[in-house]
Amino acid sequence: MKRFFKKNQILTIPNLLSVVRLALIPVIVWLYSYEKNYYAAIGVILLSGATDIIDGWIARHFNMISDFGKALDPLADKLTQASLLICLLSKYKAMWGLIIVFGICEIAKLTLGIIIAKKHDEVNGAKWYGKANTVIIYATMMALILFPQMSDVLASVLMLFCGAVMIAAHILYFISLGKILYERSRK
Repeated sequence: MKRFFKKNQILTIPNLLSVVRLALIPVIVWLYSYEKNYYAAIGVILLSGATDIIDGWIARHFNMISDFGKALDPLADKLTQASLLICLLSKYKAMWGLIIVFGICEIAKLTLGIIIAKKHDEVNGAKWYGKANTVIIYATMMALILFPQMSDVLASVLMLFCGAVMIAAHILYFISLGKILYERSRK
């Protein structure tokens, strides 16, 4: 874990963009919950998503990938997603189910990630199924925000689909992280 906190790995453009995403969370919550300006909220969510894409591109293209960034980037994603889920709870009571699935999956994945980081001094990056899960979560949340008059049935179908993708992605993560733990323990 010593390499995790090296100054040159913390002070990078991709990490700064992740901090910007963290700073956008209260703006999104304020626009959605207090101003009821759904289009502006969507605009800030899209800006947040753009910074996520840009920070990943910069990190890979300019070799600025760091263990700190591998932890900070998903933290910004998960806090943004959790905020959106909680905001939408005011309109969709069925959102509780998605919040519970999200919470359980993320806590379990975080726990395994911490175990791997402590035992093997390694931080694992995102996988394709995690990125797909993120796209589905954001698409679902934005659809629910953009179309507040959507029927409860359609909203529930969207939430069920999102929950199923979330569970599938996390099962794949648990298998992947479990393999890492198993293989490293045999060495």
